[in-house]
This record gives sequence, structure tokens and C-alpha cells, in this order.
Amino acid sequence: MFGRLLSTARHWRNVRALDVCGPGTRVGGSVEKRGANSIIEVGRDCLIDGSLVTEAPNSRLQIGSNVSIGGGSLLAAVQSILVEDDVLISYHCIVTDSDNHSIRYSLRKNDLHEWLAGRHDWSKVNTEPVRICKGAWLGARVIVTKGVTVGEGAVCGMGSVVTKDVPPYTVVAGNPARVIRELPPGER
Repeated sequence: MFGRLLSTARHWRNVRALDVCGPGTRVGGSVEKRGANSIIEVGRDCLIDGSLVTEAPNSRLQIGSNVSIGGGSLLAAVQSILVEDDVLISYHCIVTDSDNHSIRYSLRKNDLHEWLAGRHDWSKVNTEPVRICKGAWLGARVIVTKGVTVGEGAVCGMGSVVTKDVPPYTVVAGNPARVIRELPPGER
């Protein structure tokens, strides 16, 4: 009973942190809006057990309807992440639209001190929007990097590191992920 009360309290705290939360959606994970004027929207009938984070001013994280995000997963937007309807994101996945730090040591050497002071200069960081299209499925521990579009109905196999666009209705796997096969009409 006590665990259920904690879960209900966490859900309502998270719902209040969202800009939009559709009916029937349960938010048991965490919601962090670190950037001023950032937006997090979640559609109807979703189950969010992972973490939703906007990192920078004006970041946008949009999640469609009938989406499941498993526990331990992290969606972190500096610019924009769009997850369309009917997407399954398993547990311990990472979806990010940025490198988080500059590749250049001279630009990142003070990042820790900036973080501890409650700031970070996102203009030094490469970012590109991410899109997970309708009906896609990310298996456990999949990583999706900046600038990637995972096509409609695509499947990313467990542990894959997705660094390039995934064509619709294909199965990808590996590090880096590569197309294993196309899904025939009977499997779509």
C-alpha cells in the first residue's frame, strides 16, 4: 500500500511538470526541465517509466500517444526529440540529440565546473534533432545518437548503437547498427 501511494504521488508530481499530458497516461519515471522555456509533451495512453529531460533553453521533447518508455531509459533533448505514436522504447535505452560536450578539450575542460555552478554553454555542443517514427521499437539498451531518424515500424535490436537513419520497416542491430533485414508486408 505504501509503495502504491509513493507511486501515485510521483505520477502526479511528474504530470504537473509536463506541459501537456494526455488522458490515460501514467508517468512513473522522472521529468526534469533544466532549460528555461523548454517544453515536454506526452500524448494519451502512454506508460513513461524512464526519464524525460530537457537540457537547454527552448528544448523540445514531444511524445505521441500509445508510447511505452521503459525503466532506466533516458530521453535527453538539447534541441528536439520527437517520438511519434505507437512507439515501444524498452528499458535502459538512451535517446539524445547532442554530444553533451565539445569534442575539443579546450572547450570542454571547464564543463564540470560549469555543471557544478548550475550552468552549461550548450552553444559549444553539436546538436541535431532526433525522430522516432510511428510504430518503431527500440529493444533493451539501444542508444540513438543525434541527428538520427528511426523509420516507421523499424526495429532496433537489443544493445544496438544507432548512429545513422534507420529505413522504415527494417531490423537493425549491432555497434554501429546496420540493416539485418527488411520486414516483409506480413510482418508490418
